[in-house]
Order: sequence, then structure tokens, then C-alpha cells
Amino acid sequence: MSTKGVILIGGPSKGTRFRPLSLDKPKPLFELAGKAMIWHQISALAKVKGLNEVILLGVYEDRVLEQFLRESRREFPGVQINYLREFRALGTAGGLYHFRDAILRGKPDQIFILNADICSTFPLSEMQAFHGTHRGVGTIVGKQVPKGTEQRFGVMVVDGETKQAIHYVEKPESWVSSMINTGVYLFDKSIFDEIKVAMEEKSKIAAEDPTSDPDDIIHLEQDVITRLAANRKLYVYETKDYWSQIKTAGSALPANAHYLSTSPPSFLTPPTTKGNPHPNGPEIVGSVFIDPSAQIDPSAKIGPNVSIGKNVVVGKGVRVLESIVLEGSVLEKNSVVIYSIVGAGCKIGAWARVSGEPEDLAAVKPQKTVTILADHVTVAKEVCVRSCIVLPQKVLHKSSANEVLL
Repeated sequence: MSTKGVILIGGPSKGTRFRPLSLDKPKPLFELAGKAMIWHQISALAKVKGLNEVILLGVYEDRVLEQFLRESRREFPGVQINYLREFRALGTAGGLYHFRDAILRGKPDQIFILNADICSTFPLSEMQAFHGTHRGVGTIVGKQVPKGTEQRFGVMVVDGETKQAIHYVEKPESWVSSMINTGVYLFDKSIFDEIKVAMEEKSKIAAEDPTSDPDDIIHLEQDVITRLAANRKLYVYETKDYWSQIKTAGSALPANAHYLSTSPPSFLTPPTTKGNPHPNGPEIVGSVFIDPSAQIDPSAKIGPNVSIGKNVVVGKGVRVLESIVLEGSVLEKNSVVIYSIVGAGCKIGAWARVSGEPEDLAAVKPQKTVTILADHVTVAKEVCVRSCIVLPQKVLHKSSANEVLL
């Protein structure tokens, strides 16, 4: 059976909640556990038997993805990896339909569709096996979430016996169900017929109602999946494994921790004996990724759940935990970074402290507690920055807490 994968990566006008991290680098290329966000999805798709092509679909300029595509093609030689750029944003289903000929080239029987801004175990093979047990057009991965949080997602009412979705609504104003749409789909090729019908219905409504929005943007969720559920053509594969959205900058930290915890041992930095650092390296606690080009003083203590990027310099006595430190940043002696994201080219002065608190993604109203330093921020020596969002190029000479520093 021939299968393709499509990753919906959006464009520069999206991902505003991920700022300031997306000001200088596209959100889909933000590094989690040392790899771009969408690398993890390509890796999961490449493991599916019979899958021969992964298509990135979005509105970014081609040059933005050139280097990533070159590197990914070398790393996954058994899978074609291509980028299709929409001439303008057409919606999650509109872009699929616009490029239907390219997606259907080679006559794939099935098509995986993944949203870019999710972190998951991606149970794609299990999902595919389940898909083969029914005659629906599609299978969607669903997950139960705590009551009160479901209003941030699309929700489904599911027949407990048949696993058939019988009702779907996007971001309901009142409680409908606790089973949410995780943004992982598997469709038969007939999905394009369903999108065409949805487009025709929208055009008909626009023609009959002059007050309606006449645009040709078609959303996979509201315009297509809602119809599939109403017509009993959609089934739900429920996962109990880890899943999260990566909408805000702070939500990158739990995603980073998940990918570190599931990475093969060869990918991670080898641990050293606790309390007795290796002569040639720092003390490592838990799962940690350190790029080979980084310079880490042997007296530093790193981890758990830390990713350190290219050419980072970590000085004597530095402590880093539950954090991401991006390319070219310098952490001077005895500085501390906890529950924070340090952007590229930042400088944390001696004895400075950059800290936050873990973000509760299950909260009804998530709090912005993680500290985010955008690119090229300088924190002067002995300055404490706690639970702040700091925009690029700032130089912080005094301590701050719970602020957005423009």
C-alpha cells in the first residue's frame, strides 16, 4: 500500500503566540531536543511502512526552508521530502485541494496529514492498522483532556462501540465532549472529493447570503471534518500517550522534555556519575542534548531536560535545568538558567539568574510563567530575571519579574 505524508506548516503570519521566538526563525524550524519542530514529524512518518514521500505545505518563502530540506533529505534518504508553497494562505483544506495533483502523484492509497505545531508520540502505524478496520473516509487521533480545557480545541462526540465520530465542533463555547482533535489525520484519497463538496457548499451559501464571507479559504476542521462527522464518515483512534500543542513560546519546554525522554540513547549526551563529574565534561542529570560544537566547562551541572545548541559557551559553575539554550549564547560563570528559553546569541552575565516556573498546560487558563529571552538579549552580571518575556536586542541592567520587556 502506497502512502504519503503532508505536514501543514502555515506561514509567517501565523504563530503570533509563539513570539518572540518566531521573530527571527520560523516556528516550524524552532529546535526541540536539538532538532527542528517538524523534523520529529518527518522522523515519525519515515517509519511508516510504504510511505514514500513527505510534503511540507505552507506559505513561507522557499529560501526559508532550503537548508532544512537539504539536511533532511540526507538524513532520510528513503523518503522524498518536498515543499509546496501556497501563493497565499488558502486554509488548511484549501491548500491541500490546490495541490491535490501533486499530492496524488504516484497514486497513494492513503495520506497522513499532521499539523506542525503539535508534539506527540505519533502512533501512526497503530492508527493505520485501525483505519483498515472501518470503511470511513478518515481516521483522526483523539485524546481525552481535563474538563474545562477542551474549549481550546476541536472536540468530538464518539460512539463508544464503533469509535465513529458522530459530532464535531471547533472550539465550543460550552461543554460538548472531552475528546479532542489532536491534529493527526489519516485519509483515503477520496478526501479531495469531500473537500470539493465543502468548497461548493461554501460558495452556495455565499451566493445565497450576501452577509456571509465570500472568501475561498477552506478549513479542514470547520468545513470538512464537521461534515465527515455529520455524515458518519470519520472514525477516532484514541491515544493515551503524551500529546501537547506548541502554541505559546512556553509550551516548547514540555515538548522539549518529551522528545528528550523518547530520544535514542545515542542521540543524548552520555550521563556522568552524579556528584562526580567526568574529567572531560560537566555533570549531566537526566536526559540532556548538547550539540558537539558547544563548549561546556567541566564544573557546570546540566539537566534534566536541557537542550544546548550549536556553539553555546557554558562557563564555570553554571547550572542549567529544564531549559533550551539556543545557538551562540554565552552563560558566564556561576549563572543559573531554570525553566527558561534563551534565544540565539544571548549573553547571561556572571552570577545572573534567569528563571521561570513550569507551565501548566492542563490549566483552564495557562499562566505565562516560563522566562523567554528572544535573540541577542544581554543580562548583566548579578541581575535576576524571573517569569519575563524579553524582546530581541535588550540589555537588562536591573532585575525584573513577571513583565514583558520591550
